Amino acid sequence: MRLLVAEDDAALRSVLVRGLIKHGYVVDATERGDDALLLLASNRYAAAIVDWRMPGLEGTDVVSRARQRGDATPVLMLTARDLSVDRVEGLDAGADDYLVKPFDFAELLARLRALLRRPPLASAPVLRVGDLSLDPSTHEVRSGERSVSLTPLEYAVLEILLRRAPHVASRAVVAEHAWSAGESISMNALEAHVARLRAKLVGSGLRISAVRGVGYRIVAT
Repeated sequence: MRLLVAEDDAALRSVLVRGLIKHGYVVDATERGDDALLLLASNRYAAAIVDWRMPGLEGTDVVSRARQRGDATPVLMLTARDLSVDRVEGLDAGADDYLVKPFDFAELLARLRALLRRPPLASAPVLRVGDLSLDPSTHEVRSGERSVSLTPLEYAVLEILLRRAPHVASRAVVAEHAWSAGESISMNALEAHVARLRAKLVGSGLRISAVRGVGYRIVAT
């Protein structure tokens, strides 16, 4: 089960990561709020542990922006702010639970297990750019009224490009997202999959543009 830990305190972040891995979780970690928001857009997490005070973006901004784009990842917010008004602000931003520092790691695990026991939402929001749509709940891709048949890797590449649109997705991020779909790929193999995906998008009004030395983005033709 994959988790995101966003915490700017290096010592606490290390303790959280080591403890969670010890209990069988796979963990991605960052010290910045803006990077946390990008990771949430790039990967599927069972839950996220997000600190309130971080450089780049505060935890409340990370959660509220993720919710605005339809991300329903369960979020446990960490903070040293223990006033009732602070709890209300964190929960209103979209956090599912709230844990005040300092805390016992056993309590964090218990709260995390409670979040993971909650049933998932019925469906994820459909991603749309122009006339192209991708439904994460059914894996259906349509160009207007036409169904587009994709391999699992082509689907994974298209999904991360749509989630990042209109911004650039780095080759490393695209490769990691495609790997999470079930297959490890080299950069040369990634180029080949992108080329085949481009061919399948002909007539959709969109194209995949390569940004030299950086990655790819999907744009209107």
